[in-house]
Amino acid sequence: MQVTTRLLAPGLAKRSLDEAKRFAKLALSQEGIREPSGPYPLLDFSDPDTISQCKTMSDADLGGFSSATLSQMPKTARDPAHVRFFGSISTDLPRNNSQVQRTGFAGWRNKDRPPTIFGRSLWDLDPYTHLALRVKSDGRKYFVNVQTESIVYEDLHQHRLHTRTPGEWETVLVDINDFVRTNHGEVVEPQAEMMRQKVRTIGMSLTDRVPGQFDLSISRIWASVGMNDEQMLAEQLPV
Repeated sequence: MQVTTRLLAPGLAKRSLDEAKRFAKLALSQEGIREPSGPYPLLDFSDPDTISQCKTMSDADLGGFSSATLSQMPKTARDPAHVRFFGSISTDLPRNNSQVQRTGFAGWRNKDRPPTIFGRSLWDLDPYTHLALRVKSDGRKYFVNVQTESIVYEDLHQHRLHTRTPGEWETVLVDINDFVRTNHGEVVEPQAEMMRQKVRTIGMSLTDRVPGQFDLSISRIWASVGMNDEQMLAEQLPV
């Protein structure tokens, strides 16, 4: 029986059509062979529906006392539309769970994306060299986290979010080759190259275990081939 959009749920049909269009664009532009012609949007928080596709996590899930919230913020004269990732870090241990020996973390990531008729929805970052993030940081030590379709489900590829101007919007570039494979916060040896053709989730976390408030704003995340200063300014959202 031939599969047509009439046989598919509306959401599945739209996702499958979007994926087919993307495959066609890749074939026509030969981006699998040569350098991509432009950025690849991953998470764009100017779309208020994007936040519903994300989830937060913290040691509160294990009985700890840290908190984490994602809140949609509208565009203003000073800020683009974005999400605030905010809350507080506590290193207090739960009294009734002796198995929890370490607390003091919070994070967020996108949820697993719904499937298409082509299978599980994964991002293919293979043609790209960098992740780019448009953020406004409070200066704390955040990490960028990438989860792939790896054999070990809990593995994360992590990299520090190095910001230069806390309190101001900036674009941060992270070389995909510089991510480090970790598992439950510990570096895994031997290191393995990221399966950049099969990226499941992207997110951020705060694991510095410094008690107190945190506040990080994120406007969008995309894959890039790297940008010089002039290109970076052109990529920036108006603020």
